[in-house]
Amino acid sequence: MKITFLLPLLAALAGTASAALNVTGSTCTVTPLETGTNGQDPDDTPQILDAFKQCGTDGTIILTEGLFHIGQVMDTTTLSNVDIEIHGTLQWSSDIQYWLRSSLSVTYAGRSTAWRLGGTDIRLRGFGKALFDGQGQLWYDQNRNQGNQNGRPISLTLWHAKNVLVDGITWRQSQFWHTFVAYSDNITMTNLDMNSTSNSQWSTVNTDGTDTWNTNNVYISNWTVTCGDDCISMKGNSSNIFVENVKCYESGCAVIGSMGNPATTPDLVSNVVFNNITCVHSSNAAWIKTYSGTGYVKNVTFSNIVAENVNQPIYVTPCIYTGQGCDSSRIPISDIRWINVTGTSRYNIASAIHCSASVPCTGLSFENVSITSLDGSTDVKYLCSNIEDQANTGIPCTGTCPANWPQQLDGNR
Repeated sequence: MKITFLLPLLAALAGTASAALNVTGSTCTVTPLETGTNGQDPDDTPQILDAFKQCGTDGTIILTEGLFHIGQVMDTTTLSNVDIEIHGTLQWSSDIQYWLRSSLSVTYAGRSTAWRLGGTDIRLRGFGKALFDGQGQLWYDQNRNQGNQNGRPISLTLWHAKNVLVDGITWRQSQFWHTFVAYSDNITMTNLDMNSTSNSQWSTVNTDGTDTWNTNNVYISNWTVTCGDDCISMKGNSSNIFVENVKCYESGCAVIGSMGNPATTPDLVSNVVFNNITCVHSSNAAWIKTYSGTGYVKNVTFSNIVAENVNQPIYVTPCIYTGQGCDSSRIPISDIRWINVTGTSRYNIASAIHCSASVPCTGLSFENVSITSLDGSTDVKYLCSNIEDQANTGIPCTGTCPANWPQQLDGNR
């Protein structure tokens, strides 16, 4: 009698638990769970991971409208020919200690991520409705301006991915970097909106828009980013990158680097174009930062760059952060073009370029670079050191750039 009585109840409970995932042929549709246990938020991660397992090859994965609670890491790196549709909100849990010990390694500089997405022929679309909520304020407050922190998770990492589209997603309050692209090829990322802004005394340090590393063939277009660090950054072994139509606020804007650390591993960056980039109230606008390591930076174009109240719009350094080994760096920087770079500098420095004395910069050029001071009453300076054939670069050098010249200034110089 007792067994008979319990069977309908068990069946009902099982139906409720499985209703979050519906599989029809090669299409997996996930709806968010409504309630958790003991008054806690539910965890939608198991249903989502099950959908990737069942429909991640030659299939379609649909996350419906609603709020999905993500309480666990997601490692979905064996996908093939899959459409991923996200119509709702993904909110990562506030369990900081879980993420610090469990986030997934991405190798680079000890960094890790909440979600690794990889495989071939992947189309991840948000249709302008998808929202990734990292509950970042919790991270900014506990980090207390300390910057990089082991275990602090990148929101989304494209990992050993090939032929990927990411389109129409909004990020708010990312835990760490919004996105990272590593060991990947033929990546398109379009129509993305990112905003990480602190409402406390602690800043959103290291909430980069994206960083590429060991990656080839990337197209980025139509982004709006407000973040606490680099907006769009190309790190070591990134090549054939085209970035256009991006607005960056409160960030490092368009940057090559950092790279060259550790010095034993050559970092190579080549064939990069930043076009039609607006930098608002940012630290820098169009710049290159390397450590005193090995490798090279070559064939980079910064074109149609607008700087609005930028601390130091154009900046090149071979010894970022340390100020050491600036003139012994073995990373040659060559064939770098700044074309149609206009706007205002917060102080009286429009450009500061210090190249290594060991390998002077070659093939640098300015074309229609016109930067004025924000107050409009101060002549701006263009500082230069160790630039080969400087007289024919178009750079109106007004003085020498010291080796340890800072990335950010706190007043006129």
